[in-house]
Amino acid sequence: MAQKSDHGCMSALEAVNIGVLETPRLHLRRLDENDIPALLELAGAWEVARYTALIPHPYAEADARTFLEGAMLDRNANTRHVFGIERRIEGDLIGCIEVNMGDGDDTFGYWIGMPFWGQGYGSEAAQAMVRFAFQRASKRDLAAAVHPDNPASARVLEKAGFVESHTSNALPGRCAEVEARVFVQRSQDWQAREDAKSKLLVTAVALIDADGRVLVAQRPEGKSMAGLWEFPGGKVHDDETPEIALVRELQEELGIDITESCLAPFTFASHAYENFHLIMPLYLCRTWQGMVEAREGQTLQWVKPQRLNTLPMPPADIPLVAMLMDYL
Repeated sequence: MAQKSDHGCMSALEAVNIGVLETPRLHLRRLDENDIPALLELAGAWEVARYTALIPHPYAEADARTFLEGAMLDRNANTRHVFGIERRIEGDLIGCIEVNMGDGDDTFGYWIGMPFWGQGYGSEAAQAMVRFAFQRASKRDLAAAVHPDNPASARVLEKAGFVESHTSNALPGRCAEVEARVFVQRSQDWQAREDAKSKLLVTAVALIDADGRVLVAQRPEGKSMAGLWEFPGGKVHDDETPEIALVRELQEELGIDITESCLAPFTFASHAYENFHLIMPLYLCRTWQGMVEAREGQTLQWVKPQRLNTLPMPPADIPLVAMLMDYL
């Protein structure tokens, strides 16, 4: 499947240095030998292998090692980029996804282990991988071949922006005789959708106590990104500045008054989620009036700066954590 790259915008060195892609519920990361047991269990299921062209069945440890070695060689050559799909909170591998830097009907592919079907993980991973392909790997177009008996995979691709183009029986392996459905997507169409996304302005604060700890709140069940930890704050209304919105949000969420406090602008996040683009200034605050309490069902935790990166957080918050750890 590895082919000569058709783009020179990303060097082999840059390709090696690409580590983790973040989504609300997932890490897309490079695979290593520790993933072999999960690969054997998940890719070894016939229900997974039957819809793919190249996953052997039965699937042995030698097959997993060959897959890992090929993924590393292709990454170093910038011909193919394979990522393991890992759940952020649970930390378990649930599938794989890849983009091939060549041309053809199979430049984009993925699989999800059976226990994780029907939970939206495939769509979430596919959308992140499309962004990687167009924004960081400089692909001009993508194509994915789908087994005709796998409509669920076709829906995942459609949610990620692909459109059905044609059928093909030029696939390798067990799918050589299959008339596969081919879905395609062009970079300019993806970019047009990105440009049309609504912009959401929210504001957040790193509250720092006398011991140098930072307050984080865990999103409760029933909310999007439930279970992830974030900095307190919220949406900026049309008639508000970020500072005024922060005063209101902290009163509502935590029961504290920062009206007389010195809010220090620190940095900001700019992150594209599936349906909107988030812009979030982050402030620092060391003094406030009142006792911090959870008023909206969230769990609160005071954390040493050096431990912030051990908590699962929304993708937009992660770059802020790195900067806080360097500063505090």
